[in-house]
Amino acid sequence: MNLEAFVLGSGGMMPLPGRSLTSVLLRREGELFLFDCGEGTQISLRRLNLRWKKISAIFISHMHADHVTGLPGIIMLSSQVDRDEPLYIYGPPKIREFIDAMRKTLEMYVNYELIVEEIEGGAEVWAGEDYAVRSFPLSHTRPCVGYCMEENERPGVFHPEKAIALGVPRGPMWSLLQDGQTVSLPDGRTVGPAEIMGDPRNGRKFSFATDTVPAPGFADAVRGSDLFICEGMFADDLAESAQEKKHMTASQAAVIAREAEVERMGLIHYSPRYTDRELKVLLQEARTVFPRTFLTRDLQHIEIRYEDEEGAAGPEEPESRSE
Repeated sequence: MNLEAFVLGSGGMMPLPGRSLTSVLLRREGELFLFDCGEGTQISLRRLNLRWKKISAIFISHMHADHVTGLPGIIMLSSQVDRDEPLYIYGPPKIREFIDAMRKTLEMYVNYELIVEEIEGGAEVWAGEDYAVRSFPLSHTRPCVGYCMEENERPGVFHPEKAIALGVPRGPMWSLLQDGQTVSLPDGRTVGPAEIMGDPRNGRKFSFATDTVPAPGFADAVRGSDLFICEGMFADDLAESAQEKKHMTASQAAVIAREAEVERMGLIHYSPRYTDRELKVLLQEARTVFPRTFLTRDLQHIEIRYEDEEGAAGPEEPESRSE
C-alpha cells in the first residue's frame, strides 16, 4: 500500500516565486489528506496533477494567515468537481468562525457537506480502518497543534517452512494463520499464528509540526516517525528572534528528531529572509545534530516505505518533480 507525501508549499510568512506557503499533502492509496493550506496550495495541486476532489480531510495547525489563506480556493474549487463526499476540516479554536465568516462574506457556493471540527491539545481526530490521525499540542503565539498519521501494526512474516514442519497443509489454513486465526489439524492438534509467524511489524508513521518552540511531549508525539516534516524557520544566529516569535531554528528541530528517533526529517516553513541558495545553512546546522535531515522543496514527492522494505529510508534529499 503506497504512502506518499507531496510538498505543496515550503515557505513561511509570505509566498515567494517558487516557494508557496506551507502545505503538505499525504496520499495513502486513494485517500488524500492535507496538512495546512497556505497561499499557493491550489497552484501546486494543479502542477502535480493531484485530484483535490479526493481530499478527505484538511488538518490546520493554527490560525495564522500563512497557514489558512489557501482554504477559500480549495473549498470553492471542490464545488466545481462534482464532489459527493463530505470535506472535513480540523483545526484549533476559531477555525469554524473563520470558515463561517469567509463563506458568508464571499457568498460562497458550496454544494457538498462541509464539516468543521475544532480541536485542542492531543486527540484522535480521524480514524481509518487500519490507521489514525492524532493531534498533539505545540507552543506558539496562538493555539497550535501538530499531527501524526500512524498505521496499525502489521502481522509478522509468514514462515511456510514452519507451517510445513508442523503438518499444516498448504491452502486455506495458511491464509487463516496469516489472518491471526488458530487452525485445527485432522489429527486433533491446533496450530496458532505465533508458531509460524514472526513478531508483529510496525506500520508507517508520518508527523507534521510547524510554528512552535520545543514543547513538552513534542518528541514523544512524533517518536518513531518514518517521515517527520518539521519547521526549521531560522538559522542559529537568529535563535533569540526565533524564541521571541515562538519558532524553531533548524538545529532545534534536529534535536527533536534525534530525541524522537525518527527515520528522517524534512525541514519546512522557511523564513523569506533566506534565498533558496542560503537554505543550505539551515541544512548544515540541522545535519550537525541529525544527519538524516533534508530540505523540503515545493513540488517535492516523498515515498514513505515500511521500515523493513528495501530502501525504506529513501534518499536524504528526495527529488522535486511533477507527476
